[in-house]
Parts: sequence; C-alpha cells; structure tokens
Amino acid sequence: MPPVSNDVRPFAALDDTDRAILSELAGDGRLPNNALAERVGVAPSTCLARTRALRECGAIRGFHAEVHPAALGLPLQALVSVRLTEHARAAVDAFRARSVRLPGVVSVFHVAGAEDYVLHVRAASAEALRDFVLDHLAVDPAVQHTQTSLIFEQARGSG
Repeated sequence: MPPVSNDVRPFAALDDTDRAILSELAGDGRLPNNALAERVGVAPSTCLARTRALRECGAIRGFHAEVHPAALGLPLQALVSVRLTEHARAAVDAFRARSVRLPGVVSVFHVAGAEDYVLHVRAASAEALRDFVLDHLAVDPAVQHTQTSLIFEQARGSG
C-alpha cells in the first residue's frame, strides 16, 4: 500500500455526499450498499457509483478486518521511534520502503521532531520484540538510534 500523504489536493472535488459515504464506511466498512444509500440520502445506484469512484480516486484505500493482536499470536505491541543517520530523500525513502516489509510492523509513520520514524510493531513476546529491534533496526546502517515504548492498551478513536 502506498504511503499516506497529507496532500488534500486529490480530494478537493469531493462533495458533502462523498464525505458522508466515506464517514459511514469508516465507521462500518461492511455496511451494505442499500443501507449506506439510505443513510446518506441517495439512490442505491448513485451510492454504488460514488463508492466505486471513491475507490478509484484513492479516497477509499481498502477494506479490512480489525483482528485482536492476541488472536494472531502477537499480544505485545510497541511504538519504536527511529532516528536516521542521514536525511537525504533517497535514504529516507529507502528506510520507509524497507521498514514496511519488516516482520510484525503494522504501520510506519514519518514524523517531525527529534525522531524521524515511529514504527507500530506487534510481537509474540518481549524477547521477540527485543530480537526485532536488534536484528532489524540496530544493525541497519541507516539507523542512528531507536527507542521502544510498550503499548499497555489501545483504544480506537472515533475520528
């Protein structure tokens, strides 16, 4: 999946109906088209066409099931902050491309501040998390420093 940009220009043409469809689907991605159409006040055929157009323009990036990490055998979660040794675009892009493919990585965030990236990671145990950091990040010449914060609890926001 391509990285998410903060650039809003590709979505400038979206209207209130498009945003209502997106809002409803963000709340329940399994909502049947007829129910979605009724909630946003359009005909089912219009809703289906708009939903397809929203997928095609990239406003809808996909549908997925939210699975409890422990059910996957990965009950431990952490945020690993990463500071890179160099900040040339090629080095930054290469790190992002590598990091999204690392085992256990859920999300990669390019951030502002003292650190360059934050990796959301799932692991089977504290030892597996330590091994992830040592085997994949500490040995990477592009990585200057890491700091790991364990996630005690995660709650999804409504926004």
